[in-house]
Amino acid sequence: MTHYRDNRVPGGTFFFTVRLLDRDSTLLTDHFSAFGEAMRQARIRKPFHVDAWVVLPNHAHAIWTLPPGDHDCASRWRAVKIAFSKALHKACLPGGAKGKGDGGTGDGTIWERHYRDYRVGDDEEYASLVDYVHGNPMRHGFCQHPAEWPWSSLHRFISAGFTPPALPLALPPWMRPAGQPGHIARP
Repeated sequence: MTHYRDNRVPGGTFFFTVRLLDRDSTLLTDHFSAFGEAMRQARIRKPFHVDAWVVLPNHAHAIWTLPPGDHDCASRWRAVKIAFSKALHKACLPGGAKGKGDGGTGDGTIWERHYRDYRVGDDEEYASLVDYVHGNPMRHGFCQHPAEWPWSSLHRFISAGFTPPALPLALPPWMRPAGQPGHIARP
């Protein structure tokens, strides 16, 4: 496993999965630049560090580190979802925000309401999750090697001298069998 310790910044670090409602959708990769711009806008309003990310057609994974003492992930993701949906609406694409018909969030009807989050505990979990993020396109059959997927921070990591995830790909901590290194027992 690669040592990513030098990539971490102070603050709470979280792993996320956000999904579109339509599992057959390709909106995120079809409109990747709009998703990236939505992320940039959210970071301007409420700063956070994007440690690692991958965008797949219908979902995205990200690892963010928030400023010390700040744990407000929800408003940041809400801002990303709203900005992306508004960009689709401006481009007259299906799924763009048309108001608050999705239960009051104003982010259109393309997003699953909730997102998965996981607080990253230590450097071993961090490294495992960075590899999980970068290996996800291969896991879904979109490429033969993680470096082939264009919508990933893996390319930034490789440019910085890190190595791509080793095969076999790591499982996230919550999926590891008991007794395997990195297994997390939850009460």
